[in-house]
Amino acid sequence: MSFTTISVIGLGYIGLPTAAAFASRRKRVIGVDVNTHAVETINRGEIHIVEPELSSVVKTAVEEGFLRATTVPVEADAYLIAVPTPFKGEHEPDMAYVEAAAKSIAPVLKKGALVILESTSPVGATEQMAQWLAEMRPDLSFPQQAGDQADINVAYCPERVLPGQVMVELIKNDRVIGGMTPTCSARASELYNIFLEGECVVTNSRTAEMCKLTENSFRDVNIAFANELSLICDEWQINVWQLIRLANRHPRVNILQPGPGVGGHCIAVDPWFIVAQNPQQSRLIRTAREVNDDKPRWVIERVKAAVADCLAASDRRASEIKIACFGLAFKPNIDDLRESPAMGIAQSLARWHGGETLVVEPNVERLPKALEGLCVLASLEEALASADVLVMLVDHREFKAVSGNAVTQRYVVDTKGVWR
Repeated sequence: MSFTTISVIGLGYIGLPTAAAFASRRKRVIGVDVNTHAVETINRGEIHIVEPELSSVVKTAVEEGFLRATTVPVEADAYLIAVPTPFKGEHEPDMAYVEAAAKSIAPVLKKGALVILESTSPVGATEQMAQWLAEMRPDLSFPQQAGDQADINVAYCPERVLPGQVMVELIKNDRVIGGMTPTCSARASELYNIFLEGECVVTNSRTAEMCKLTENSFRDVNIAFANELSLICDEWQINVWQLIRLANRHPRVNILQPGPGVGGHCIAVDPWFIVAQNPQQSRLIRTAREVNDDKPRWVIERVKAAVADCLAASDRRASEIKIACFGLAFKPNIDDLRESPAMGIAQSLARWHGGETLVVEPNVERLPKALEGLCVLASLEEALASADVLVMLVDHREFKAVSGNAVTQRYVVDTKGVWR
């Protein structure tokens, strides 16, 4: 069965680019999202997120009639579920969005349809999704019931793209295809090959789910090593960035860069899925998460010390000292604030500080609600000219373009080594 109509459930940072990629190959794509603002924006040929090259692709796809958005699922040949999977309670995976998405498409499923889960999920999530679908559609057969002869094919296929480069990596990167049966994998591969230039690497659904969690946990552990090094180097007054450059000259050493913590919806979240399901075996993964989660506290303490030094060196009151935080996003050159350690640091400092707290974030036009009434959104020039204590949190290109010699403030807490 060919794929004439493709539906993408969830039009966020992964869903919308994926929908646009299929539409750019002149496939009829229907995006579904509960956010009416997102739906209306997309139907105007515009986008509600910041991602290079995405705007022009969406605009063309909408104008040519290959992409439209709606709040209600419709009949399609293939469904891709790309909704959030946050954690709840004691870092347990929250599958509520996936469950809601699956149950929303169940009434419109037809024999021969393919359902793919793209959301980062705990091991066994694809099978659970198939079970939810089967319970709602007893008139159809599913892989857990009929194997390769099932009416509905189900697979797991995680994204592995870098924000800021999604439209390139979505097409170029290899994809892990985890079908519940060989037929499911074959049909999922056929679907992605509509736009994919990388290779479809086939495995089973559980292995594909674990692969996604493994990739992000590997990154988290390595970042934790760099962050822990930064704490140790601070104690010994060693420049950690110089140290890492020297160590990386070893032919088999490649240490990552430290920062204010770890953010985003993947690396800061996914390792906890492994820990939640395997608490006794995942000691290293848990420790890495704890190291990275604790780094913002360390940064805040350094800023407080800088403010104290600034007060001691002047005759001003605390309310007269101005702090400027540079960057709110979870990584450079994007507008994504999800799980951003920079956001938490700015919020904590503003609540603690008696004076004004400026934030500089060139990728947003207004403060997020969490910072409204606490901080002032300022330009780069204004912050550099007026702040007493500078806090570098995200190495956006605009900040890196400022020479360290142009930064005249005595009190600088630079978590990214930009102005060292």
